[in-house]
Amino acid sequence: MAHKGDLLSVRQDIRVVDATIRDGGLCNDFRFDDKFVKDLYNANVKAGVDYMEFGYKASKEIFSESDFGKWKFCNDSDIRKIVGDNKTNLKIAVMADVGRTDFEKDIIPKKESPIDIIRIATYINTIPAAIEMIEDCAKKGYETSINIMAVSKARTEDIKLALEILGKSPVNVFYIVDSYGSVYPEEARKLAEMYCEIADKHGKSVGIHAHNNQQLAFANTIEAMTQGVSYLDATVDGMGRGAGNCALELLLGFLKNPKYKVAPILKIIEEHTQKLREQGVKWGYDIPYMLTGQFNTHPRPAISFVKEDRRDYSKFNHELFDIINS
Repeated sequence: MAHKGDLLSVRQDIRVVDATIRDGGLCNDFRFDDKFVKDLYNANVKAGVDYMEFGYKASKEIFSESDFGKWKFCNDSDIRKIVGDNKTNLKIAVMADVGRTDFEKDIIPKKESPIDIIRIATYINTIPAAIEMIEDCAKKGYETSINIMAVSKARTEDIKLALEILGKSPVNVFYIVDSYGSVYPEEARKLAEMYCEIADKHGKSVGIHAHNNQQLAFANTIEAMTQGVSYLDATVDGMGRGAGNCALELLLGFLKNPKYKVAPILKIIEEHTQKLREQGVKWGYDIPYMLTGQFNTHPRPAISFVKEDRRDYSKFNHELFDIINS
């Protein structure tokens, strides 16, 4: 596929998606106070961000409301307290995991909800269940995306088949999701080429959600963008599970569209995310996350390592080797 865009031009198809509350919520069990969420919403509006993801539509039958903050569940009334009627250009997103969302009950018709897009997260082996959710949400009036997680673990043939099947569904956006932060820019480019080729055939868009285990989230995001990917996920101060994500302030500073402004996001870092760090909420590049990225495995062992305040990196490297090769 031909290179799309250049460093000095504006691509009108680009959509910036702020995933701070959703991915960042994995760092503090979604316990953000309303002031933070409201300030972030207002900052995103001022910064020209296109979508703001508030959190998950998680099943209250599976997850206890007492164990998490409210953005694990994203009740429509809670979102409306923040955005009102949302008379702005910013669209509201939530994520719904296959098998962990009571979508028929908890996702109400779009005309009754402040939400604009449902981002459906699936693994390659649960595509049929994902399509059921896509069709239900589309009938209710929502935009939808399909976020195929852990793509670095999936076979190319399986990804192609899944995308061809999904192409026949009403989904709007295919997402490349580097769940383990193990993808390198060359691989991001090849994935983007493959996703975009199939998406173009079916009239879909493509997005990318990158993790920063090897400090490549920003690089992978802009590399994928050059191949035609248009939905770009990022988080304020890179806040997200484990090593975090592509930093929103980096992405906005890179894009040449004058509608995007960095200053409002810097204010959020200054007034909010730095305080979260001081309070002990942890995220960002660290050696254990680098190692899980290099081993192409879930960051769960690294998250435990960091919580235990360990520093025996060499031992952890051997532990991971044994886990992966046992």
